[in-house]
Amino acid sequence: MKKCRLFLLACLSIVLVLAGCASNKGTKETKDGLRKLVISEPVHLIGYLPLYVAIEEGYFEEEGLEVEVITATGGAHVTSVVSGDAWGVMGGPDSVQMANLGSSDPIQSVVNVVNRANVYLMGNSEVTIDSTNKEELANYLKGKTIAAGRYGGSPNLLTRWLLMDLGLDPEKDVKLEEPADASAVVSLVESGNADIANGGEPQITEGIKKGAWKEPFYSFASLGDYPYSVVSVKKSTIEKEPEVVESFVRAVLKGLKKVEEDPELSMKVLKAEFPSTLEESLQASLDRAYADELWSKDGFISEEAVAKPMDVVEKTGVYTEGYKYDELIDMQFVEKLSKE
Repeated sequence: MKKCRLFLLACLSIVLVLAGCASNKGTKETKDGLRKLVISEPVHLIGYLPLYVAIEEGYFEEEGLEVEVITATGGAHVTSVVSGDAWGVMGGPDSVQMANLGSSDPIQSVVNVVNRANVYLMGNSEVTIDSTNKEELANYLKGKTIAAGRYGGSPNLLTRWLLMDLGLDPEKDVKLEEPADASAVVSLVESGNADIANGGEPQITEGIKKGAWKEPFYSFASLGDYPYSVVSVKKSTIEKEPEVVESFVRAVLKGLKKVEEDPELSMKVLKAEFPSTLEESLQASLDRAYADELWSKDGFISEEAVAKPMDVVEKTGVYTEGYKYDELIDMQFVEKLSKE
């Protein structure tokens, strides 16, 4: 628990320092007269496909916008909005809430993108596990070494939450390997330094091909509606430039709809965004995403769904200060556009 508090204090310190030197670097006008917006992401992820499709298909340009996506690892995707280096952030509302603590200009989530917890557990064992049987799952996990990813990151926290939900102590009943580089989980299992790893596609397929693990034995997507990655902006941005936020949300909704309707185009955009990834892995990623209903169909972030990631951070001790849905989530644009 002490580790959790120290982590939170470190995050808040960074946020407050950046808040003191905020700028408007996250937005400017281009030579073509478009309003350029910078969106930060924690990692370049296949789950963010609707945003990439909206960019590639020109949906933002139709709204007078040019969107640039930057990758900011280690939690910097949220603080880049606080500092003004980014206009908006793709990430979980739980991360946003932690950054908002004590802020006079909180960040608010305006549209949903990834509506499932896009994390899976894979193991190198031949044993077949009934993941719906808590006792059986707990017995299987106990004593294992798990490559859980960066401490504080969503995959890591979800893994810790599951262990606790099963009655296991993450610090005593298992050994957690917590590499900052998410790609390291494959090598940890492949080398025998971990029994189990968490992650998503295309890591899952790549690990299977390398013989590191089998098909996932547990899917956090089974938790149902879960705003794993939403787009959030400062409250002041919503108040000062509601028309810009509305235009942005409209383009994202078009991207969500296009991904839902056109798997062929989705694959085309994936190839462009991940040119070094084998087509077989990309197709497996896409198939799993559609099967798990990964993406939001309407951009809406419900109160019931938000409660899930907030329960994860509370139970794991990373954030225990509470939250108010109406202060964290602003659905005015999604609701308005749904009536068009």
